[in-house]
Amino acid sequence: MMEDLALNIMDVVQNSLAAGASRIEVEIEEDPVKDLLVIEVRDNGEGMSSEEVEQCQDPFYTTKREIKVGLGIPLFKEAAEHCDGSFVIESEKGVGTRLRAVFRLSHIDRPPLGDLEGTILSLMVTNPHVDFLFRYKGSGVFELDTREVKEMVEDLHLTHPEVLKFLREYMTEGMKEVRRAI
Repeated sequence: MMEDLALNIMDVVQNSLAAGASRIEVEIEEDPVKDLLVIEVRDNGEGMSSEEVEQCQDPFYTTKREIKVGLGIPLFKEAAEHCDGSFVIESEKGVGTRLRAVFRLSHIDRPPLGDLEGTILSLMVTNPHVDFLFRYKGSGVFELDTREVKEMVEDLHLTHPEVLKFLREYMTEGMKEVRRAI
């Protein structure tokens, strides 16, 4: 298993980027009442056939030439299922892919979320040509859409120090607010 779930999210988003996605949505939902943690990633990349969906869940399959195994998705799936959850990938060629991992929130072996804010922010600023939507649901909802940020900052790049400072503070405060009530 990966050390924390933010690393799994980063791996899945890297797959979306490799598939040519121009729009990636990451949604996290923590629901203590239902005892669920749900992580969903959707993209508009090239998509996969049903055969490729099955293959990508096999640790001995990879599309990367420099390595012989592809452990990211199989480890994510194993982590979810090990924590009384489920794992689903839906994909359609030419349309995109949707991955959904569900964990029992209180499961003793559930990996921590990790540095979710840092991971999402890093993905956003290192891939400025991609539109990201990050949504975190708890007792409320925090949402950050890079399309809106790009409109707000106009000529400034997402990596501009002032924009980075704004994004970091906005995410930290927004996530803190939603987590406070959980």
